[in-house]
Amino acid sequence: MGEHTREQSSGLGGVLKRSSWVLLTIQYTAFVLLLHYSRVMPPTGGKRYLTSTAVFLNEVAKLAISLTVALYEVSRSAPPSMPATSLLSLLTSAVFSGDSWKLAIPASLYTLANSLQYIALSNLQAASFQVTYQLKLLVGSVFGLVLLKRAMPLRKWGFLMLLLVGVYLVQMPDGTTDEISLEHEAVHHSFPRSFEEWKAVTGKRANLHKRSATYEGIEEDLLTAMPRLNSTVGLLATIGACIASGLAGVYFEKVLKDSAKTTSLWVRNVQLSVYSLFPALFIGVVFLDGEKVAANGFFEGYNWAVWSTIVIQAIGGIATSFCISHAYKDARNVATAISIVLSTLGSVWLFGFELTGNFILGTFAVLVATFLYEDSSLDSSPTKSHGIRPPPIRIERFEKEAKSDETSPVAGSQNEFSIKLPSTPFLSQAGLSSSRPTSPGVARISSARAASGGYFDKQSRDE
Repeated sequence: MGEHTREQSSGLGGVLKRSSWVLLTIQYTAFVLLLHYSRVMPPTGGKRYLTSTAVFLNEVAKLAISLTVALYEVSRSAPPSMPATSLLSLLTSAVFSGDSWKLAIPASLYTLANSLQYIALSNLQAASFQVTYQLKLLVGSVFGLVLLKRAMPLRKWGFLMLLLVGVYLVQMPDGTTDEISLEHEAVHHSFPRSFEEWKAVTGKRANLHKRSATYEGIEEDLLTAMPRLNSTVGLLATIGACIASGLAGVYFEKVLKDSAKTTSLWVRNVQLSVYSLFPALFIGVVFLDGEKVAANGFFEGYNWAVWSTIVIQAIGGIATSFCISHAYKDARNVATAISIVLSTLGSVWLFGFELTGNFILGTFAVLVATFLYEDSSLDSSPTKSHGIRPPPIRIERFEKEAKSDETSPVAGSQNEFSIKLPSTPFLSQAGLSSSRPTSPGVARISSARAASGGYFDKQSRDE
């Protein structure tokens, strides 16, 4: 029965390992395509949703999922009779105890990275963003070199340089960019100047408002109905997201290494989500977009695409760390490579993205650099451990002797000596007892009188 259970669990683990890259690929691709579509699709009710509210709801969804699983983990180790209030108290003490306050820094950085991703995908095609976002590998390597004192071989530096070249080729300016074509269309746009003209073109431009006929909010309505992609803003936002995400990942790893006790993965996710709520709410929603939220409402412009983006981002942010910890080492690289290809095909099919020679060559260079950077088969270090098996435990000689049937190592040690004091009439062993313990290396002599161990016995023999 036990062997059958072990075979079942190992088979489930194998299925999880083999399918993890599929789950990661779906999450990476769906999130990028849906987020870009939600930013360029015709807005709901003539208003586009605020990215700060989407980032805040993403953190709320992650907190709800992590809190549920963490509470389940606590309940498994607690007795069945423990009330729910005690379980919540145990979980609260686990979340806010120790060095949990250190996670406020990576949590704020992750929130900033999520906000910059919305800005980047509002100004870049999904394929261009997916390729450029791989710069986080370079950022993470540099911060790991500085903060974690990692040593990087020359081979990995070469792959990072290849990554930079590939991103440069992808972002190389072209005369047929989306920004130029959309700006050209906006310049030659025939805008209605009266209410009659407005009614004549309502069927074609239903997302424009009447106020635009009086020159009030013309630019805002044009950008809402026909968003223009600004490659410069998108590139800067992508680089900022890479820096924030890379620094957050390295700092989070440093906190885990310096932590004195081991904490559950779900408790760590709860800590990150809790500390992410404060900057997402007070800086993003209240400080930056407080007036718009008060005027139009929190859920203005929300539709199925926005809700799908929030849910996929929340589930993917948690499932990514969980799947990677149970997957093959190269699962993330395979998922990233396939996601870049699928995002490119999706951009061509859904958004009319035009492939160029520079983009294809740059994407190929990024794929090679990303996949080979963490390829374990290229590391020829003899001390490198394979898989997740820990190094063998060294057993010292005296521990081996202690487990054998021989005498104690203390008694059998050649370097030890003992001093035997002569017996006296007053310290005769007959009928006397002492509370002083015997020497740990000398066997205790029986309290019975020895045949020739007494002082008077020796005197009688001499006579």
